[in-house]
Amino acid sequence: MSGAARRFGRRGADQYQDGVPPTEAPAAIGRDHRGGDRARHGVAEVAGRGAAGLLVLYLAVPLAAVVWRAVRQADGLDAAAVRTMRQALALSLITSLLTLAIVVALGTPLAYLLARRRFRGARLVDALVDLPIVLPPAVAGIALLVAFGRRGVVGRWLDEIGITLGFTTAAVVLAQVFVAVPFFVRAAKGGFARVDRDLEDAAADLGAPPARVFWTVTLPLARPGLAAGLVLAWARALGEFGATIMFAGNFSGRTQTTPLAIYERYNAGDLPAALLLAVVLLAVSAAILLVTRLIGGRGAGWP
Repeated sequence: MSGAARRFGRRGADQYQDGVPPTEAPAAIGRDHRGGDRARHGVAEVAGRGAAGLLVLYLAVPLAAVVWRAVRQADGLDAAAVRTMRQALALSLITSLLTLAIVVALGTPLAYLLARRRFRGARLVDALVDLPIVLPPAVAGIALLVAFGRRGVVGRWLDEIGITLGFTTAAVVLAQVFVAVPFFVRAAKGGFARVDRDLEDAAADLGAPPARVFWTVTLPLARPGLAAGLVLAWARALGEFGATIMFAGNFSGRTQTTPLAIYERYNAGDLPAALLLAVVLLAVSAAILLVTRLIGGRGAGWP
């Protein structure tokens, strides 16, 4: 057996006899494998891009179609439709702003406690706060109705003292708070959790009382998370439909928000008004998304 055969074994000798130097055979095999891997990766990348493009197209086409149809049929609006639109938009803005005030006032302390304190039942409270996110809106509306309606668990006591919540403007706000508060609390909790404790300790060491530390150190550092939660909660309140129609009803000028007006106009066969209202909500939602992304880029930390 030749020296090449002794060094590389029978396989090397056979390759040498076939005219392929043993030292080049592994490199040739490696090149073949790399070429095959690149071809497979190329096919997978093309398939992935095709699937991603198909999904993006599926999401974009309905939105573009709404805008296109609304522009084409904008001339079909009558005075009654315009009045309904104005009332619905005004009611949506007023109730959603009231909702934000309640959410911030009650949700900020809760978010701070969940982020900073360890107490018995904290996980249960955390899960309870997140539950409206996954709860079907119709179930949320029924729950609010049996709790705060005129014959509800709490509502019957309120009715005895002359307070009626169901099917009123107050019911719209309560429904919006129920579905929107998890978005604010989650983002605010993340903002408080990301605040550097050393900075708070340094302020306390310099003699600042706890309240001043919170207002001058903790709150400014957690502001991006609070702002992101505020925007997301407003978006959720502005687009609320299911819980509102179950608990507050659909009464023009009193409980009919923009999503409910879209539903009524569509059922009434007034497609131009429904399309225009849909485009308005679409524009507001896009603006909210843009603001949220800008805030998130500054460290909001929304998941």
